[in-house]
Amino acid sequence: MEVNWQEVLFQFIGGLGIFLFGIKHMGDGLQKSAGDRLREILDRFTTNPFLGVLAGIFVTGLIQSSSGTTVIVIGLVSAGFMTLRQAIGVIMGANIGTTVTAFIIGINLGDYALPILAVGSFLLFFFKNVKVQNIGQVVFGFGALFFGLGLMSDGMKPLRELQTFIDLTQSMSDVPILGVIIGTVFTMIVQSSSATIGILQGLYSEDLISLNAAIPVLFGDNIGTTITAVLASIGASVAAKRAAAVHVLFNVIGTVIFMIFLTPFTWFVAWIDEVLNLQPAMQIAFAHGTFNVTNTIIQFPFIALLAILVTKLVPGKDVVIEFKPKHLDPNFIEQSPSIALGQAKEEVLRMGTFAVQGLEETFDYLKTKNSKNAEMGYQIEDAINNLDRKITDYLVLLSRAPLSPAESERHSILMDTVRDIERIGDHFENIIELVDYQQTNKVKITEEAMTDLKEMFSLTIEAVAKSIEALDQNDQAIARDVAEKEDLIDKMERKFRKKHIIRLTEGQCSAQSGIVFVDIISNLERIGDHAVNIAEAVLGLRK
Repeated sequence: MEVNWQEVLFQFIGGLGIFLFGIKHMGDGLQKSAGDRLREILDRFTTNPFLGVLAGIFVTGLIQSSSGTTVIVIGLVSAGFMTLRQAIGVIMGANIGTTVTAFIIGINLGDYALPILAVGSFLLFFFKNVKVQNIGQVVFGFGALFFGLGLMSDGMKPLRELQTFIDLTQSMSDVPILGVIIGTVFTMIVQSSSATIGILQGLYSEDLISLNAAIPVLFGDNIGTTITAVLASIGASVAAKRAAAVHVLFNVIGTVIFMIFLTPFTWFVAWIDEVLNLQPAMQIAFAHGTFNVTNTIIQFPFIALLAILVTKLVPGKDVVIEFKPKHLDPNFIEQSPSIALGQAKEEVLRMGTFAVQGLEETFDYLKTKNSKNAEMGYQIEDAINNLDRKITDYLVLLSRAPLSPAESERHSILMDTVRDIERIGDHFENIIELVDYQQTNKVKITEEAMTDLKEMFSLTIEAVAKSIEALDQNDQAIARDVAEKEDLIDKMERKFRKKHIIRLTEGQCSAQSGIVFVDIISNLERIGDHAVNIAEAVLGLRK
């Protein structure tokens, strides 16, 4: 019987697409069900490498992607939420967590894929409750995963008649390194080890590949999945590049170790199959899980060494925004509220410095359109939001301690100042988004408008910097200077808005560019208002 190779190819590619969609849909649904707490979980539960491993397993089990977890980790390391050593533990855990998908596939619910899809669709389309819809998304993704696998499996069946494929699998058995290369390259293309492991499980279930050939491919899949982290680290900080390098190094070292002991490992997997009588797909899942768990156990004691090694491999001084507070010691609240108040002020000043830095990055982004400035601006805004929560919690606890009338006044001023600085962060984030919009939609701003923006931006940055300086030094003269600058910013905003209307009526600029211009000067004017609030609080200190 002649094989219709077009049908085979279409079935395989279509099945792969549905499988990838299913994994993504299932992971997104689980992530929504868990809420936006993944970063918080990774931040809070990575105080030591062992907890990091557990956090990595949990988060990866939720989002069904070790690459996805590693990309989150790269962002956290780059932003200063997590040290490199903590990140290594999470990456190790992520490799274990990703084996969950292989075990799910091993259950083999292919016969029930369509009813599962139907249930998921029913929950998605006939219920308005968000939680039910999230569950529906998970169920639908679960069904799509098995439906896609079934299509891929049917597409691969005719391969048993293709001599070239038979010769290739034989070569992979004879030359295991070939299997590693094939697994690595294919996973790099697909960017999902879950997909390539699923394909491998299908091939093995159809008896199209031997265990001797399948296991090296499995090792290669683990190396190939690191490509997503590598791509995410391009153009990022040195810390991010080091985290990506750890992901690559961890899997490469593990593969080298297991390739040395390939024969005994293959015997072990075959022996377990005899003892437990596993289904072929579950046998591959077991091999995958054993590889990642054992690899983590072997390399876990050498986390410090791995950190040193990647620091040597990826040299350079990293600029990291420290998200975490440096001065908020809760012990001072009970022992010495006065010192605690001073500590809180130091953290507020640090938060204010971030606000100035964020404004400078935003200004640079407006002028140069360099995405690195935007990325740094977003990171700083994250840092400000984090400090806002931590300082506010600290000040709330401090409010319960015995404070003198003067200390209570300073406490109140710090509470107000934290809120003002947080709002400054929101406004410069708005401006970054406006520049993003300008870039995406190719909106052109006239030279005259850019000159006005630069003038107003420079004055606004100066006003914020002076307000933080006034707070630091408790200086009334500097505070009055801020008030004068803010008055000038208000006048600029009115003047530039009128000039914009004239340009618009004369056809010098488009409506889109006008919207961007007006929104930017409006945000700058509001930043000026928050700067003067800080300055007026300083003036109030000596009333």
